[in-house]
Amino acid sequence: HSQYRSSKFRHVFGKPASKENCYDSVPITHSVQDNHFCAVNPCFIAVVTECSCGGAFFVIPLNQTGKLDPHYPRVCGHGGNVLDIKWNPFNDFEIASCSEDTTIKIWDIPKQLLTKNLTACKKELMGHTRRVGLVEWHPTAANILFSSGYDFKVMVWNLDTKESVIMSPVRTITCHQGVILSMSFNTNGSLLATTCKDRKLRILDPRAGTVLQETSCTGHRANKVLFLGNLNKLLSTGTSQWNNRQLAGGG
Repeated sequence: HSQYRSSKFRHVFGKPASKENCYDSVPITHSVQDNHFCAVNPCFIAVVTECSCGGAFFVIPLNQTGKLDPHYPRVCGHGGNVLDIKWNPFNDFEIASCSEDTTIKIWDIPKQLLTKNLTACKKELMGHTRRVGLVEWHPTAANILFSSGYDFKVMVWNLDTKESVIMSPVRTITCHQGVILSMSFNTNGSLLATTCKDRKLRILDPRAGTVLQETSCTGHRANKVLFLGNLNKLLSTGTSQWNNRQLAGGG
């Protein structure tokens, strides 16, 4: 009957990978809250882990599946838990991490396997006054990194400098009235969408740091937003007034 729409996915079923093709025994962190605990690029999978000496994460080659050695080297240098990690879209061997210790660190990952813990970062960014929850690379401008902290600020960093410690961002965006819960660029990087604990979804001009559009989010839980590729649309998540999880799409 025409009122019943057929689904292309009706008879599609996923098949779990065998154990030797999975990443097994990886001790995943419990400290990233609603943020990302892993990041993947064409060469590596990075996973935030628990560490007694501060924040750390694993960098595992994609083809190195199976059980992880309990003594596998870590990338560690933060004084607090790592809250987010993101690979540089222009360099498969560079990753950014941010932490409860208020800093962002940029790491060069060697092309050969790590044989010991990597503790020396390439650059350290120090500008936030409270923990840094999110980092996001600009998708079209190389060496431009955005960060958001529990000081309610979004900071823009230019990494194309010789300094190993950068004390000041090139721009600070201060329009948020609470902790920023998510950040997402559109494909060409001309727009930045954010959700915030003040229950606002904002579309920003990342170059000028100005708010182009603003709308209210419902619910009390963490709201997230994501640009949907080239569709010029947003996907957001949140909760209803009855505390049910919701997905919403809009242009």
